[in-house]
Amino acid sequence: ILVDPKKVELTLYNKIERHYLAKLPDSEEAIITDNTKVIHTLNSLCIEMDNRYELLKSAMVRNIKEYNVKFKARKLNPNDGHTFLPYIVLVIDEFADLIMTAGKEVETPIARLAQLARAIGIHLIIATQRPSVNVITGIIKANFPARLAFRVTSKIDSRTILDFQGADQLIGRGDMLFTQGNDITRIQCAFVDTPEVAKITEYIGSQRGYASAHLLPEYSGEDSGTGIAMDIADRDAMFRDAAEVIVTAQQGSASLIQRKLKLGYNRAGRIIDQLEAAGIVGPFEGSKARAVLVPDIYALEKMLNEETK
Repeated sequence: ILVDPKKVELTLYNKIERHYLAKLPDSEEAIITDNTKVIHTLNSLCIEMDNRYELLKSAMVRNIKEYNVKFKARKLNPNDGHTFLPYIVLVIDEFADLIMTAGKEVETPIARLAQLARAIGIHLIIATQRPSVNVITGIIKANFPARLAFRVTSKIDSRTILDFQGADQLIGRGDMLFTQGNDITRIQCAFVDTPEVAKITEYIGSQRGYASAHLLPEYSGEDSGTGIAMDIADRDAMFRDAAEVIVTAQQGSASLIQRKLKLGYNRAGRIIDQLEAAGIVGPFEGSKARAVLVPDIYALEKMLNEETK
């Protein structure tokens, strides 16, 4: 799965879509450049991870290697949902841009995948040109034991990536440091230019592939059409109080709900999602507060009373 927020770095790999790439069922292209699709893809991968763990549990094995050996030995019945599980690698080219625009919506599923997914063959590679603590947070660092650093400008940046100094003294042109645990290894990265990538992808793309890219499970986002009717029974007990706080202040933010109602971050975030599904606040807009779509308390009361009729 290739995520390319810059839109130009990974487009060459479109030619191998039917050979090596995976995508969401409703996507036209396998290379993901839209941030909303990134969030959907990450959540879809979490669904895939949970599905795979269920398969491992029913097959009574511990990891993907044992599972595939058992499947190839015809000890698992495809009629029970068993299938050969390919390895999936998620590559994110510019993680800083995703964190700036989507924040926790991206960080939470990535941390979950990094913690749990390696046993069932889902691996993550994330890259950034801005190694600040806002981008490479504690949660991300804790779950990515293997790290690579090219030349950086300061010792602080080197410590942010590797927890060691040294990347600031590299000579550039592919000179890099690799760490996994406590040992640091100096490596030379090969330079592969655009014509060479084009040749390789052209060569693979000209061979016979699958009918389509590998399809990931379908993920329906918070803004799906039937969300309002379905979510009423599942709403949080504090939903009405939170709606009143948001409409009174005319400010759609999870932190406001946290402060006023003394809730945790995750619960406040879920309530904000429910308020969006109900049409009380607008969609997520990066660092800006969400728009409040209900003008006053009277309009809110009328809206909620009509829903319960």
